[in-house]
Formats: sequence, C-alpha cells, structure tokens
Amino acid sequence: MRNMTLSAPRRAPTRTDRLLAAAGGLVAGYVSLAVADLASFWARPEASPVTAVGGAVVDRTPAAVKEWAIRQFGESDKAVLQLGILLVLGVLAAAVGLLALRRRLLGSAAVGVFGLLGALAAVTRPDSDSALDAVPSLAGAAVGAALLYALTGILTRRAGTGPAAARADRRTFLVAAASAGLAATGAAAVARAVGSPVEENAAASRAALCLPRPASPAPPVPPGAQLRVPGISPFVTPNRDFYRVDTALVVPRVDAARWRLRIHGSGVREERTVTLPQLMSRRVVERDVTLACVSNEVGGPYVGNARWLGVSLADLLREAGVRPPSEGGPADQLVARSVDGMTIGTPVEQVMDGRDALLAFGMNGEPLPFTHGFPVRMVVPGLYGYVSACKWIASIELTTFAAYDAYWVPRGWAAQAPVKTESRIDTPRPLARVAPGAVAVAGVAWAQHRGIRRVEVRIDDGPWQEAELGAEDSRDTWRQWLHRWPAAPGRHTLTVRATDGTGATQPEERTGTMPNGAQGWHSVVVEVDDA
Repeated sequence: MRNMTLSAPRRAPTRTDRLLAAAGGLVAGYVSLAVADLASFWARPEASPVTAVGGAVVDRTPAAVKEWAIRQFGESDKAVLQLGILLVLGVLAAAVGLLALRRRLLGSAAVGVFGLLGALAAVTRPDSDSALDAVPSLAGAAVGAALLYALTGILTRRAGTGPAAARADRRTFLVAAASAGLAATGAAAVARAVGSPVEENAAASRAALCLPRPASPAPPVPPGAQLRVPGISPFVTPNRDFYRVDTALVVPRVDAARWRLRIHGSGVREERTVTLPQLMSRRVVERDVTLACVSNEVGGPYVGNARWLGVSLADLLREAGVRPPSEGGPADQLVARSVDGMTIGTPVEQVMDGRDALLAFGMNGEPLPFTHGFPVRMVVPGLYGYVSACKWIASIELTTFAAYDAYWVPRGWAAQAPVKTESRIDTPRPLARVAPGAVAVAGVAWAQHRGIRRVEVRIDDGPWQEAELGAEDSRDTWRQWLHRWPAAPGRHTLTVRATDGTGATQPEERTGTMPNGAQGWHSVVVEVDDA
C-alpha cells in the first residue's frame, strides 16, 4: 500500500536531456544578462555586469597584454574583450545547466553566485558611488536562477516515463525557453527604442550646448600646412577619425548640467567646485594641438591633430592659489580623475610653464564628442595622453609624484612622459606596388611643444635627402612633409627621420612603447613595377 503512494520515478536523463539542459543554462544566462542590462540601462550603464567585470579584467591585465591587444585589435579591443567575456559566460552557463540537471537547486545557486560576483565587481569599480550599482547584477541573477530552476524542473519532472511523456516534456521545455528568450529580447529592443534617460539627458545637454567665441582665437591654418598629396593624413583630423585609446568599456555619458569640477589638494588655497557655465564664462582660448598616445608604435595610427576650444588650466590653478615647484609650490603632480575613475598624473611645472594647457570643451568647432571626453577634458601640448589628456574630467587634486601613483604607473609606465620626436610615412603604404617614375613619398612628423625643423628620407641604403616641409601652424602641431622620389623598378625600402626644433634628430634604434613611448625610424617596403 505504501508503494502505491510513492511519486513516479524520476526519468533518467538522456543525451537529448543533457543537450537541452546545457541550452537551458545558456537561455537562463542570456535572460539574466538581459535583465541586468535593462536595470543598468535605466540607472547607470556602467553597472552592467559585463561592463563591471570587463573593467575589473582590464584593470588587472598586465600592461604587456594590453599593448598586444591594442596592436592586434586597435580600437576594437574593448569589443573583443566583451565578446571574450560573453563566450566564457556562455561556456559556464552551459556547464551550470548540466549541473542543474543533476542538482537542481545547486545549479540555480550557481547562477546566484555569478550574480554576486557581478555585483561585487560593480560596487568596487572606481566610479561606483552607491551600493545600488549591485542591483542590476543581483536582479539579473535572481531572474536567471528562477528561470533555470523552472526549465530544469520540466526536464526532471516525476511525470510518466514513457517516450511520449518525454517528448511532451521536451516540447514544453523548448516552448518555455524560447518564450523566455524572446521576452528578454523584446524587452531589450523596446528599451533601446525608448532610450536610456541617462543617455538621453546627456545627449540633450550636448545638443543644447552653445560654444562661446574665443577671446584668443587660433591663427588661421597656413595655406601650405596641408600638402596636396593623395594618401597623406589631413592636417586637421576629423572628429570621427580621431584615435581613441582608453579603458572605458562603456563611453561615459555625462549630463553637462550636472557636471562639476572639483579642485583641491596641496597648495590649493581654498577648495573650489566649478560648473560648466562658470568655466565657459572665463576667457576662452582656441588652439591647434596634436595629441599622441604612448601606445603608438613607430609608424602607428594613434596620433591626431585638432582645434581645441577651452580655458587656460594654469590660470584656473593660479586663482586657486597653486604655484609650480619652480615658484616654491608644494605640489609637483596634478592628478586628474575621470568620472569613470581613471587617474592621470601630470607634472604641475609643465602645466604652468606657459604652454597652452587647456580644459577643453570644444573640438574642431563642436562640443567634445562623448568618445573624446564631453563635457570637459584636459589637453596639454607636449605630453603623451596617459599623463595629460584626462577625458570626462571630474576632479583635479594637487599632490606629489612621491605621494601618489596615477593609474598607469603601477602598471609599468613612466610617471612622466614628454612626447618623443617621431615621423611616419603615410604614402606609399607598406608593400604597395607603384609605377616607375615620380612617386610622392609623404607623411607627418611631430614633436609637440618643440616643433619640427627638418625631415629627411632615405631610399634603401642611399644618402639622406631633405624633404619638403608643409607650413608650420605652431610648434604644438604636427607637420606634413613630401619627398619626390624618381622610383626605379625593383623592391625598395623607404625610411624617414625627423629633427625637432631643438636640433635633436630621432634615433635609429627602435624601442617599444613601454615605459614612456616608442622611438626609432619608420620604414616601408614597396615594389616598383617594371617600366
């Protein structure tokens, strides 16, 4: 009699059941991430678990690996990282689904553990200022765990054990899994169509921003600065083509109306907080400045020239009581902090030595693009970006190099890094085939805040020949150059070197980007066709 009251035995899992369980884990993981992204979409996109975990991975990745990723993937390195994280999560989700087939509660608990890890990553990010950043990961994990528990229950129910019952259970499973996936996808699509309040407010504030006229406009670009050579980099780099190298997996979208800049630290007479209208009401300066990334290899693409609009950073610091070390000031380092937690350490002496160090809010005639630091960023001529060009700046602290290491220094980069004299061949491209006769060999050279005095070109092992220089806009911008080469048939190596305004010529030996920037002659090999 006792046996008659027992439930039907659990159906032994088949290979098909295991495949479906793995698929159930994938669906549960997908829905979990979709819910978490929806929650962060409406609150703070940076709190998304993929973004938070990705940021933690970036912070803990050795500098050599980061440099390899930049070389291999360029500005797509962040997308590759996020794809890699999703692939790893996919494998783990499938494994959790298989675990749940045998230990249903344990499988669902595993989803909760991943949610806790995502929440921990979110609240410990440098830009997190609230425990609410944990909510997206926890909400996603709760939904994912419940869904996995329900889906696994369909496969392990104690119903009939015959083939017909098994097929019915699997059909029910597939319908439930597909419905959950479609619901998550539809909700995400609707949310994207409606738009994030955070992003919409930021976009509206940028669209409404009216740039002031500069009290000190940049001189017109000299007519001869842009050489008429096909394939050469334009003298002014369009915003859409300007390089981007940073660690932000999600580009910060800052509402200009809510933006504040805090100035504090050693030597500051009284802590100050500045709004964007207050900043724009100051004396506005417009300057052409070339920026270069320390990750730029010899001949690399991470350098660009733009017209920046902003205010003098040195003037703002002096009004706050700051003096450079040469005048007895106690601080030799300015630490700029971004809204995403990045710290950039800049020598106070260079900021205040008379160069056009700017807090910029305009780029090439428009408000800064979000990818380049809207609403305000730093621009300091003559220093690599990682020690000067803080984007999405939120605070400036005056301190010393002995007291504080900015983000990149513990990762193997030099604390101070003036831009090195470099030159690049833009045309012809490496391994190009060209016709014999007159060939334009041309490119750009830069040595910000020193200027370029001379560029020379060498064909194979022949003598150095001085190239024609484009007109100099200022010593803070790159210069174009051109050499007219009478090309003879065969394979040839073209090499370029530059001499800066101090008379120093870039050295021949190539070095890597670490710890303070690459140097060496750039060369390309080309094939000249037979006549």
